[in-house]
Amino acid sequence: MREEDLNKERLELALEAAGLDLWENDLVTGKVTRKATKTFLELGFTEAETASVVQDIYSLFHPDDVERVQQAVNDHLSGVTPQYRCEFRLRAKSGAWIWFANYGRIMDGHGQSGGPAQGGARGRRFIGVTFNIDDRKRREDEIAQVNRQLTEQNRLLQQLNAALERLAAHDALTGLANRRTLMELGANECLRAARFNHPVSLLILDIDLFKPVNDVWGHLAGDRVICAVADACAARSRSGVDIVARFGGEEFVIVLPETDGPSALCMAESLRLEVAALRVPVNDEGARLSVTVSIGVATLCTQGPRSDFEDLVNRADKALYRAKEAGRNTVRCAGDALHGGAMAVPAA
Repeated sequence: MREEDLNKERLELALEAAGLDLWENDLVTGKVTRKATKTFLELGFTEAETASVVQDIYSLFHPDDVERVQQAVNDHLSGVTPQYRCEFRLRAKSGAWIWFANYGRIMDGHGQSGGPAQGGARGRRFIGVTFNIDDRKRREDEIAQVNRQLTEQNRLLQQLNAALERLAAHDALTGLANRRTLMELGANECLRAARFNHPVSLLILDIDLFKPVNDVWGHLAGDRVICAVADACAARSRSGVDIVARFGGEEFVIVLPETDGPSALCMAESLRLEVAALRVPVNDEGARLSVTVSIGVATLCTQGPRSDFEDLVNRADKALYRAKEAGRNTVRCAGDALHGGAMAVPAA
């Protein structure tokens, strides 16, 4: 056997073992001098059909891939790229799309790479291999799909966690901070006030005679009243500064950083009047209900011994009970808030 034939057999064996399909084009005549026969057989075409398919090869390419393939070929033919490389989908005879890849170079008559050197001359033989990458691409697509699903699931999980955190920190009915959040934030605020020697005040307000509202109008009406008072509290607060919380049942707490006793007392009286002016719709027939609140006020002073947040709450709570005992719809201030006796603001 001639050495040339032996080398040819070796090449064929190597190509077959690697799953490569050799092709060659004559750049001068434009003819296909070696067809990628194996590729067309994989696509389901017979040898007789392959001849006509080769003449209109771009009709087999996926519409989304044609421009990319043409650009890759032109870049190599014009010397922009040292090799021709491209991945694309071909339409099988059955209509299915199958992924393939091409790798090739322009070669001169002696099998050497034909570059733009040697006076600018380039080889006439465009030689390359085609190989099936469909399994790899489908695995990549599956992985990409899984990654997209994981990304979406992570996004939903983050939203769920954020919602759970909000639920854990806020009262479900009013949207205000709940008691646990209040105690945490209030304690931190008292520590900050002590560090910088700044005052902090606290209001506790309770809806007067709330039980008859539930008994007469029902619990849904009671919820509407609670939400109306909660909205009034939130509207009077400084966003990002004050802490407004539902303390439990029909009780609310407002923490006022950087606020001394007289200022807190004025704020409490203003809030009392605002609630008294409310006309809360309690059913779908248009019935409206008026309610009042009693408010207790306490302040951590900048002078004298410091107390913690729980102590501040307890002193405001005692002032609230004094307001209730005084006939409700009134404001009472803890005895040490203004360095004097208990201060009362009676109903107007």
